[in-house]
Amino acid sequence: MPEPVFEPRGELSIRTLAMPADTNPSGDIFGGWLLSQMDIAGAISAQWRAKGRVATIAIEAMEFHRPVWVGDVLCCYSEIIKVGSSSITVRVEAWVRRSRHAEERIKVTEGTFTYVALDEAGNKHPVSRE
Repeated sequence: MPEPVFEPRGELSIRTLAMPADTNPSGDIFGGWLLSQMDIAGAISAQWRAKGRVATIAIEAMEFHRPVWVGDVLCCYSEIIKVGSSSITVRVEAWVRRSRHAEERIKVTEGTFTYVALDEAGNKHPVSRE
């Protein structure tokens, strides 16, 4: 059985505060909001690697391990795991701090996002291997 991971993998891409406007009708943080934050985090890494515009083309299945609550500080960490001819695959982990002053981080979900590099006209273009 693998060792539990207590530290995020990858680089911090975004940090934001879960707000009441981000809740579903039951008052919980909406899963779609969390997914969009992770997509933004992955896209930041992919854009940096592509040296330009990217678009999301795939998201692997995700499982939400823990809830995100109003007031949690959401931190998304990203790590490039594959570079294709025009695509970049990024692993994104979402962690929260239950209080703005808490040291403990809790992993809430993770996913793999694939982006395609685009030129100025919106057409696919090659990604440098370097």
